[in-house]
Amino acid sequence: MDNIWVLAQAPGGESPSGITSAPVTEQEAQTTTVAPDSNAPVSRPVPQRSPMMQFLPFILIFVVMYFFLFRGPRKKQQQHKQMVQSLERNDKVRTIGGIIGTVVDVKGDEITLKVDESNNTKIRVASSAIGKNLSKEKG
Repeated sequence: MDNIWVLAQAPGGESPSGITSAPVTEQEAQTTTVAPDSNAPVSRPVPQRSPMMQFLPFILIFVVMYFFLFRGPRKKQQQHKQMVQSLERNDKVRTIGGIIGTVVDVKGDEITLKVDESNNTKIRVASSAIGKNLSKEKG
């Protein structure tokens, strides 16, 4: 039968560390326990994080990206659409190109602007080219 060596604390503290080794039988090895040294650091098991907690930073980054990349532009697009739908005759507007004119006619996706009163100059622009309704801003 093989000898099994088990470390155990000596009853009288015979060695400087208080631990001795002695051969024991298999049955004794199963029942013998090692007394912890009071000066030894206690090792505690490291708590395992759940898989959901590991992916939480990625989920938060995705939510922030959604607000910056998708929600902001969509909200501006809705505001622009609402502004274009509320345009009426004689509203003063500025196009995204910087042309300032007065709305003469709105037909579907085209808006006719009068840009010069003295020559009666009119231009047709797409509704997406309207940048700002200057009449609604002033009051």
